Amino acid sequence: VQLQASGGGLVQPGGSLRLSCVASGIRLGFNVMGWYRQAAGKQPELVARISSDGITNYADNVKGRFTISRDNTKNTVYLQMNNLQFEDTAVYCCHIIYTDYWGQGTLVTVSS
Repeated sequence: VQLQASGGGLVQPGGSLRLSCVASGIRLGFNVMGWYRQAAGKQPELVARISSDGITNYADNVKGRFTISRDNTKNTVYLQMNNLQFEDTAVYCCHIIYTDYWGQGTLVTVSS
């Protein structure tokens, strides 16, 4: 099983990015998926999760700005991030919740 995350980069405050997590070796459609992030010197936090039937949950500090979605035909989970703020700077990873499968991180840097 492999999870390939991409889409990170450098963005100014107020900007947007879309992260993608493509899976191979497993059908994501049957799994609960999550995006986590870890900022320097901080504990990892769950940013957003989506169930197999599309129910979503968000951390309070990203509600209204981030949207998690999934395209089971592409075996991909997305994280649309709008109105990015300095405090969103972190390494973001996708994770198949309730398993040991993690994607590699993709760095998001919000800087002016």
